[in-house]
Amino acid sequence: MIVNGRPDVKGKIDPKRELALPAVPAVDHTKPIPPGTRTKLLEMGPEKFCQWVLKQKPLLITDTTMRDAHQSLLATRVRTYDMVKIADFYAHRLSGLFSLECWGGATFDTAMRFLQEDPYERLAQLRARIPNILLQMLFRGSNAVGYTNYPDNVVREFVKHAGAAGMDVFRIFDSLNIPENMVVAMEAVREETNSLCEAAICYTGDILNPNRTKYSLKYYVDLAKQLVKMGAHILAIKDMAGLCKPYAAHALVKALKNEIDIPIHFHTHDTSGINAGSILRAADAGVDIADAAISSLSGTTSQPNLNSIVAALQHTARDTRLDDDALDDVAIYWEQVRQLYYPFEEDIKSPTAEVYHHEMPGGQYTNLKQQAKALHLADRWKEIAAAYAEVNQLFGDIVKVTPSSKVVGDMALFMVTNNLTAADVLDPSKKLSFPKSVVEMMQGAIGVPQGGWPKVLQKIILDSAGVKPYKGRLSAQLPKADLKKVRRELSEKLHREVNDNDVMAYLMYPQVYTEFQEHLRQYSDTSVLPTPTFFYGMQTGEEVNVELEPGKTLVVRFLTVGEPHEDGTRTVFFELNGQPREVRVVDRSLEGNLHKQPKADPDNAKHVGAPMPGKISTITVKPGQPVKEGEKLLSIEAMKMETAVYAPRNAKVASIEVKLGTTVTAGDLLVILE
Repeated sequence: MIVNGRPDVKGKIDPKRELALPAVPAVDHTKPIPPGTRTKLLEMGPEKFCQWVLKQKPLLITDTTMRDAHQSLLATRVRTYDMVKIADFYAHRLSGLFSLECWGGATFDTAMRFLQEDPYERLAQLRARIPNILLQMLFRGSNAVGYTNYPDNVVREFVKHAGAAGMDVFRIFDSLNIPENMVVAMEAVREETNSLCEAAICYTGDILNPNRTKYSLKYYVDLAKQLVKMGAHILAIKDMAGLCKPYAAHALVKALKNEIDIPIHFHTHDTSGINAGSILRAADAGVDIADAAISSLSGTTSQPNLNSIVAALQHTARDTRLDDDALDDVAIYWEQVRQLYYPFEEDIKSPTAEVYHHEMPGGQYTNLKQQAKALHLADRWKEIAAAYAEVNQLFGDIVKVTPSSKVVGDMALFMVTNNLTAADVLDPSKKLSFPKSVVEMMQGAIGVPQGGWPKVLQKIILDSAGVKPYKGRLSAQLPKADLKKVRRELSEKLHREVNDNDVMAYLMYPQVYTEFQEHLRQYSDTSVLPTPTFFYGMQTGEEVNVELEPGKTLVVRFLTVGEPHEDGTRTVFFELNGQPREVRVVDRSLEGNLHKQPKADPDNAKHVGAPMPGKISTITVKPGQPVKEGEKLLSIEAMKMETAVYAPRNAKVASIEVKLGTTVTAGDLLVILE
């Protein structure tokens, strides 16, 4: 870190900024941890607990700060280190919360991919310190916590293991509102755990707009009644983009309350700046639980301000009875924590009604901006937002939430990178290499939305890749995973015994998990480092305390870095618990001029160029191999988006100009055909 820095903060560091470790508010550990909602769940069981929820007059509150709030504001980068520090305070002073959303969604992937930490360790540490409040996660139905389909037995096993690891509330949704894609996960929660099955309807459109009839009030009520029949303990309204305006929220909750007899949990985002009003109007209509974020991580693409909602409801029938002083203390802590993550801020200075045009989920907004920066498209953000709305209409006006929203984002980035319009996409004479996620979605990999896919567009995209649409639910057609075999092979691969955490993480993200394990092998567990040290390294003379485990702390003092050696390394001098130490580190800036990839000549029919910037992830052909038009040549991966490159005509491969892992930019020469 000291020598090379981290790529995700490179060029974003302000050397003049002073970063102090956040002050953790005091907790009186002489007093026992008070009972909370989890205490009641364990005493009552799910059905009786939900009856208790229905009888409560106070509006129950879920704090999203540890999951959706930072996913929406800070590209999902908040570390377990900073969550665990405040966990005792939550348990002692905020036991009146309904739940803490702290897992699932993008956090599972990001923990390993970008933070080099174990998502299961996060759950274990929070569970140990917060035994009294419900812990909640977001679960993507057949997509689990990933972006693809998993065999049914993998989904079921993941739920079972997460429940055993301490997860209390599974908010389960499908990205296209297809109930069949939620069945396996819902059944697993009910049959394999003692946890709560919270099934979600994903809100899009505008039920008050008479011109938008595809997603009407009747559509949502019918969907909710179906989820109740499927065994939901709680119904969630998942307003992932903050499109549910105050009067629509009242109308929707009121209609649902008239039709179903289970608790209703309202989730929204505050991109427009008006959605605290949506929560208050939902409360007026009788909603049982609402999501909000601690003030210092609330607003805009995050959830509405929890502290302010609590204040607004005081001395009313829906008074939350949460402790103002405790909320103020925890807000100060999160404000200090947020400062440590300043490179991941997206400089969103105010709410915007533009969200009603592009309909981008709050949790995707900052992540898509990070993708745009990685693809050198940051200065074209307005075009990307406009393309996002255009793609949604191309796709037939769909529900947009992970993974469907990711596909819309992938397509928008693809169109902007290649300067394509909707007319270009619909022109069958143009030979385009669409992102892999787009092809798979048009095949029906994540299901078929209400009304189906637009036929013309679907044919163009599938023909470009030479594939046919799937029939039926894809996860049900996938071969059952041999979990014992996976465990055995993974153990051999890692040269150690593996546990259920390893197996589940590997099944979700094989490549990301493998890279995370390689990080552990090279550097050990870096999750114990204080956050400023983890992201920014250390300054000369700086000293940090690294707690490996209770009672075992290392004191590290950085002294200096030596001049470069002939082999391209530098010696880092430091003290460890007062004893002088040194280590040689490769200085990547001394590796010399990088080989620059030649550009493909667009007028040369033999040249195949890169449609997107990224890294070569697979190569499926060899020199001398005959290929047919539409046959896959290789794949490019960039920030979770994979794009396949296909042969533009029947030919023979003359040469391959890249290797696995080669970084390319748009237009770089990849393959030469004869």
